[in-house]
Amino acid sequence: MPDWLHLMMESLWPLLVGGIKFTIPLAILSFAIGLVLAFLAAVGRLFGPRPLVELVRFYIWLVRGTPLLVQLFVIFYGLPSVGIVLDPMTAALIGFSLNVGAYNAEVIRGAIESIPKGQWDAAYSLSMTRAQALRRTILPQAARVAVPPLANSFIALVKDTSLAAVITVPEIFQAAQRIASVTYEPLTLYLEAALIYLVLCSFLTSAQARLERYFSQHAVFTEGQR
Repeated sequence: MPDWLHLMMESLWPLLVGGIKFTIPLAILSFAIGLVLAFLAAVGRLFGPRPLVELVRFYIWLVRGTPLLVQLFVIFYGLPSVGIVLDPMTAALIGFSLNVGAYNAEVIRGAIESIPKGQWDAAYSLSMTRAQALRRTILPQAARVAVPPLANSFIALVKDTSLAAVITVPEIFQAAQRIASVTYEPLTLYLEAALIYLVLCSFLTSAQARLERYFSQHAVFTEGQR
């Protein structure tokens, strides 16, 4: 057996453990929290009072205008200077959640705004309040529009979790770095980590396609009919 293959087989389990214990939970929790933030930010920007609209705009502008890596460094390495000390996993969770929230707020806002005004009027004609119209009529239709970009965002987040290695979260890439520092075989270890990410993202891409087909069942046009 070639040395590089033997090394990959020996290091596979530690890398998978990093993925199971840190990468996947970090991605799922960050996306869930970020999605809640995104929805609140989108609704606040569309229907909130002027001060809230400006606050949401500032949040989106700040997060989207700065690199995610810098945000993680500020949260983990910068906040201790003002007395706020966070463990690596918590710092990563906060950083990724804020990032997901800012980017997906625009996705959700765009999806809501894509629904024709006539749908609002139809809901109001049935004596619905704006909140009821949003919940019962607009959001179900907006969900179909938002699913593809939100799914893409989640797949990108899974890959972005590799940045958590710089704040010592022992996820897949950090595990590969640790082994490479001992074996002095960075190419083999980093290629193996890349392969694990590739397999994971391929699975998610397949799941995204199934989800899009489910939401497109009641669409006027499907991909094959356009």
